[in-house]
Amino acid sequence: MASQSHNIKIHDHFSVSPPSATATSLSLKFFDLFWLRFHPVERIFFYTLPTPQSDPSIFYSKIVPKLKTSLSHTLQHFPPLAGNVVWPHDSPNPIVQYTPGDAVSVLVAESEADFNHVLDNSPHEASESRCLVPHLDSSDSHASIVSLQITLFPNKGFSIGISTHHSVLDGKSSTLFIKAWSSLCKTNDDESSESSSPSLAPELVPFFDRSVIKTPSDLGLNLTIIWTEVLTKLFPTENSDGRCLKLAPFPPRLEDHVRATFALTRADLEKLRKRVLSKWDIVETGEESEPPRLSSFVLTCAYAVVCIAKAIHGVKKEKEKFSFGFTVDCRARLEPPIPDNYFGNCVWGRLVDADPLDFIKEEAFVIIAKSIDSKIKEMSEKGIFHGADSVFSKHASLAKERVEILGVAGSNRFGVYGSDFGWGKPAKVEITSVDRALTIGLAESKDGNGGVEVGLVLNKHVMDLFATLFRHGVSDE
Repeated sequence: MASQSHNIKIHDHFSVSPPSATATSLSLKFFDLFWLRFHPVERIFFYTLPTPQSDPSIFYSKIVPKLKTSLSHTLQHFPPLAGNVVWPHDSPNPIVQYTPGDAVSVLVAESEADFNHVLDNSPHEASESRCLVPHLDSSDSHASIVSLQITLFPNKGFSIGISTHHSVLDGKSSTLFIKAWSSLCKTNDDESSESSSPSLAPELVPFFDRSVIKTPSDLGLNLTIIWTEVLTKLFPTENSDGRCLKLAPFPPRLEDHVRATFALTRADLEKLRKRVLSKWDIVETGEESEPPRLSSFVLTCAYAVVCIAKAIHGVKKEKEKFSFGFTVDCRARLEPPIPDNYFGNCVWGRLVDADPLDFIKEEAFVIIAKSIDSKIKEMSEKGIFHGADSVFSKHASLAKERVEILGVAGSNRFGVYGSDFGWGKPAKVEITSVDRALTIGLAESKDGNGGVEVGLVLNKHVMDLFATLFRHGVSDE
């Protein structure tokens, strides 16, 4: 009955529904629509198990049923996740629609891979993670919102791979769901009734009221966007009528690419902070205000993307122009602020103002750190949508100049290492989908000591040079 795929054996494929949720629909708002055809966001949570519990017979008879039951209970609080994105003919925008009977797809698999190798942060073939994340279905007329894969590494541990539709939930919302699921799995008896609905801690209860998100004009955004036209221009060969919901092709970069995770400790971040502040007034960027208390996000992003840019340029000399785009959570930045547990997208992006050649200069780290910090400050002082009317033209201009645009996924503030399903905290968390673009994946350090983890996928030769640059920059000289 089991089917083989690479080093993965599929043991089961089932669907999980909320026990008794009623039909519901959510409108996709301005923040959601930007991501409508974007690739799925894919994460893997790895858990080490004591040998008795990771024995296959016990894993399949005890652990999988507990995960399945708690998932059903969690979906009772998050019913839209079991539904689909659809676009009714009488609706100007797509909607999320849940109908009783809709369900989340769950694969149960077994891997022959060496679990210790999988957990190792050092470079390994980028393709190795792909068999641990599930496919997210989409077509012209509908798209699934979440799919899951639970994979056993016999006598070692297991992983939970999750693929999510970005137009329905941002990083903060997807980690809220994982935290809710892990909480119910850990605290509720696995023999509890399928029809019962255990309660969640207040901070884990999703807030679904979309009326708190204003229209673009009410938000002060000077953009008249007809989304069908934008999508048709972005994906002309993939989209015949502008209302297609099939996710656009962002194929993973796997051939000759490796995946690795790098850590910056609290001490490393302090070194980097002192380096930037010591040269704040020397490096000219047009941002000459008093040095701020630079955040770990600013320092990590600036340091990582500069190391990437220099590594790419070092290997491929013709590649010398770069830019960096990032998103910020707008929940607390809107007027009035919206609840922290708002479920949906509430992020807005910015491109740094640095010159494309700045990323490979001697003082590139300081320049880019100042540029990122300046953009964040600008959003606080002038509003999150200041300059937003030029965002599409700026992207188009950079693409025309053949500028490599680097991005970032995740956050060191999501607390992904707090997702304990009852068998301990994750041994590792990976944002697998960073292999679909030139993107870094951020997470807090798993030791909880204020450090940051950076995950990325690069060409093998570029990764070798990146690793050298990254480590040298924080070593004691």
